[in-house]
Amino acid sequence: MSNIYIGYHFTVEPKELGSEILIAELGETPFESFIETENGLSAYIQKQFWNENILEDIFILSSPDFKIEYTFEEIEQVNWNEEWEKNFEPIDVDDTCRVRAPFHEKTSAKYDIVIEPKMSFGTGHHETTFMMIQHLLETELEGKKTLDMGCGTAILAILAEMRGAQPIDAIDIDNWCYLNSIENAERNNCHHISVYEGDAALLEGKQYDVIIANINRNILLNDMQQYVDCLNKGGILLLSGFYEEDIPAIDASCTEKGLTFAKKFSRNNWVSLKYVN
Repeated sequence: MSNIYIGYHFTVEPKELGSEILIAELGETPFESFIETENGLSAYIQKQFWNENILEDIFILSSPDFKIEYTFEEIEQVNWNEEWEKNFEPIDVDDTCRVRAPFHEKTSAKYDIVIEPKMSFGTGHHETTFMMIQHLLETELEGKKTLDMGCGTAILAILAEMRGAQPIDAIDIDNWCYLNSIENAERNNCHHISVYEGDAALLEGKQYDVIIANINRNILLNDMQQYVDCLNKGGILLLSGFYEEDIPAIDASCTEKGLTFAKKFSRNNWVSLKYVN
């Protein structure tokens, strides 16, 4: 007998931060998979674990800071591959790097990264991932000790290894991201990536030449001192996960800690900044 699922389809405004919080809250319930959609996300739960009050304690649904609407339906059997193929688009950067799922056709891109998006929330913010890839493609990484903070599916850590960085630490607070990062590192034949589950507390006593942090404004500001403390002299800090209007706060935090602004990419109001220690 196949599993029967209840599928919830959420529209979320603002989408990125709202979806991130919504997933974090739903992750504390029996919801077992999340797929990014154009206007929000879909979440799936096996009917045997569902009840009509399942969303009762999801605080973001009543938050005045977000507008969230949803519908739900009963689904006899979820074809995950079909769902992923509908919602997972490859990321192609400057004809040099391609991030794709196993069901996408291989191309001649110099860096061909294969990510299995199973039970996942896409590949993170496409705009921010795209810009961080641009930064990494321009950065000399050979032999550089590198940190991918908030690694998600470990796309950036994998690209860093492909470009010669080692050793590499990849850290994420989310258990699914931790497990998926290990799997994706293995899938891309990476041998210099160590994945850890946790937050910036894990950085104590560590030193890096390059730090990649594609998270969100509030976490970046909260953890900035820890990033700076473990960045070697002459080291590079790459930041993304925030909007144009967040730049003054991010820049003030970086410059007051002695970092020097070096470069900015912007894409659909998302930005990515490079600082040098």
